[in-house]
Amino acid sequence: MTETPTPQPANTPTTHHPYGTPDTPHVTVRGEAHLEVDPETAHITVTITARGTDRRTTLDDLTRRNTTTLDLIKSYGDTIEKLETGTLTINPELTRHGRAERIRAYHGSIQHTVTLADFTTLGELTARLADHELTRIDGPWWSLRPTSPHHATARRQAVREALQRAREYADALDTRLGALLELSDTGTHHSPLGRAAFAQAMPYGAAGAEAAGDAAPIDLEPVRQSVDAQVEASFTLIPPALG
Repeated sequence: MTETPTPQPANTPTTHHPYGTPDTPHVTVRGEAHLEVDPETAHITVTITARGTDRRTTLDDLTRRNTTTLDLIKSYGDTIEKLETGTLTINPELTRHGRAERIRAYHGSIQHTVTLADFTTLGELTARLADHELTRIDGPWWSLRPTSPHHATARRQAVREALQRAREYADALDTRLGALLELSDTGTHHSPLGRAAFAQAMPYGAAGAEAAGDAAPIDLEPVRQSVDAQVEASFTLIPPALG
């Protein structure tokens, strides 16, 4: 029994040869965009430490310092976008005494990461935290949010550049573009243009400075962010007259 082929709808798109033909030549171009923008967020890492000859005393001291630090950070309310606790450690320091090892001291630490978008608050908070006893500040690190509109702006610019470049090739052949065959996103990313105007690691604060509300704010200069986008686009060309 012979089957009758099913007729294809009239609007079925024509399959194009991947490398083009004399009747439907192709042009493939690359579009790129590069933006330099101000950061949207900054984060710092706060490491609180304690040391003592007794495990329980060391833990209690660390808990007290941690509570003081968290109370200070949370006092800034909604200007703190995110507060996350990382690692907590309590470990003994051993020393040899004859043939045996003995515990000389206990060391404790706890680490928090603070994210802010208010950079004025950042300078003030950093100064107050750095003035706390046995507290270390690392950062700040500047960034854009994953949902930042700058990413979309860069992608649109890359597409416009690809289209402009394809039109220039068509114009050089004294013809024009036909249809878009393919548009590929080959990458969008951002990175800081330089290091922050603040030491990556601030030393531990001086002892006895827990009530450091009068610490002068640190003047911080945000690092501008580099946003890059690349696309590849393929178009058909109206066959040019090359004679």
